[in-house]
Amino acid sequence: MLVAKRKMVKSGRCFIVGAGEFCGCELPSERDFVIAADGGYAQLVSRGIVPDLVVGDFDSLGGVPEHPNVLRSPAEKDDTDMMLAVKQGLERGFDTFIIDGGLGGRLDHTLANIQILKYIAQNGACGRLIGRDTCVSAVTNGTVSFDAGLTGVISIFSADGKAEGVTIKGLKYTLDNAELTNAYPIGISNEFTGEPASVTVRIGTLILIQDN
Repeated sequence: MLVAKRKMVKSGRCFIVGAGEFCGCELPSERDFVIAADGGYAQLVSRGIVPDLVVGDFDSLGGVPEHPNVLRSPAEKDDTDMMLAVKQGLERGFDTFIIDGGLGGRLDHTLANIQILKYIAQNGACGRLIGRDTCVSAVTNGTVSFDAGLTGVISIFSADGKAEGVTIKGLKYTLDNAELTNAYPIGISNEFTGEPASVTVRIGTLILIQDN
């Protein structure tokens, strides 16, 4: 069943739930547009949350759900179910994405979802993969700022061959207009100091992994 696409009807975030390990540490609000990616539908329904849209080939769910807005795809396709969900959110004009059920489980799926964060960033939006103790985000040609009071570890990696003009302020280890490559993990295990912090990349994409 293919339902015609709708224009954005909510003013909040695009909240996507996949079939991976569900965190539940952040739940959608009434203003958010909620998309279930395949098995994410069961995750949401079990918690009494009805998604606005359900997408996927439904191999994880085991069948097409009874829902008024279903976008079914063939099993043999280029896009993962999570990518299909993200593309639907971008087409509806959302610029903030929260993805739960995208970490843990199979490593290849986790890596694919981190690549999707890069896709989101390169399309002018921001996204976060949330887990029980981990939050992953990406920034392309821009800055991510952190409020004071944060603790824990943050690791910063280049998603491209190289990321130029990387400046890190307010963390334990700082950088000034440096170059990071995806062949040398110099950005691993930095730390929040409790002070306001920022990570900037002039050219390229960075992946930021926060462990609490």
